[in-house]
Parts: sequence; structure tokens; C-alpha cells
Amino acid sequence: MADDDAELLRALNEEHGDALFAHALRLVSGDRQRAEDLVQETLLRAWRHPEALDPERGSVRAWLFTTARHLAIDAWRRRASRVGEVVTDDLPEPPPEIDEADRAVEAWTVAEALARLSPAHRDVLVECFYQGRSVAEAAARLGVPPGTVKSRTHYALRSLRLVLEEMGVTQ
Repeated sequence: MADDDAELLRALNEEHGDALFAHALRLVSGDRQRAEDLVQETLLRAWRHPEALDPERGSVRAWLFTTARHLAIDAWRRRASRVGEVVTDDLPEPPPEIDEADRAVEAWTVAEALARLSPAHRDVLVECFYQGRSVAEAAARLGVPPGTVKSRTHYALRSLRLVLEEMGVTQ
């Protein structure tokens, strides 16, 4: 490593190291080892991409924090996608019997909750969840921009959750 590279990393660590470590610690729920790895990988990215640290492009600390957050998300996704192998001599339990009466009551409850939403919220949920349309397809059918579909979906789900809670649904 050249002296300039070493000096860059030393300066970054001196100025932002403590704050970056605290941020990384929050991102990994207090796991110090993973936080240290996250800081190390973030500083490695900074070393590999010194152009990103140009003050004219924005705050160096913001870039470091954003990079650490993206690395933490990537690591979480990798861990979440791994399927653990389970070795057992026991056969899996058969699936529980589906009670059609429970299914009918559940469908009625959701239909009642949807009816209590505003037409705009109900329409976006029906298009995206019941019709299985993408954001772009739902936007075209509803005649609104895709960003509107996204925000309406967010707020519609929040409203639906509140309506269901008012109806006494806890799960």
C-alpha cells in the first residue's frame, strides 16, 4: 500500500471511525465482531473508490454511512437466503387440515376491512395484491404515476392494519 493510501485510511478512521463503528453497531444489533467487519469493509470500499470521497460529491461521512448500511443489508440478505440443512430421522408432520369455515370467515373479514378503506386505497390493494399486477401495470390501469401506486400501497396497508385492529383482528 502506498503512503498516500495508508494516510487516506488513517485520516478516514481518525475522523469518522468512532461514528462509523457506532453506526455499524446499530446496523448489526450490537454484534461487535460484525460491526468491526462492516467498518473494515466500508473503509476498504473507500480505499478502492477514492473518487467517492471528493467533498464536491457530498459528505464523506454520509457516503461512509450509506456504504456501511448497504453492506449490512447485503450481508443480511446473504444470511437470510441460506437454507440450513436439517437432518432428522423423524418424518415431517402432515400439513394441518384446512378448515373451510375459518377460511370463509377470514375472507369475509378482509373484504369488510377493504370496504372500509378509501376507494383509492382499496383500488391499489386490489390491483397489486388480488390481481397480482406490478406497480407499472397497476399505475397504467389506475391512471396514476408508479410513485403514486407505491405511496398509496404503503398508506393503504397501514390503513388496512388499523381497520383490522379496530375489528379485533390481532394476527
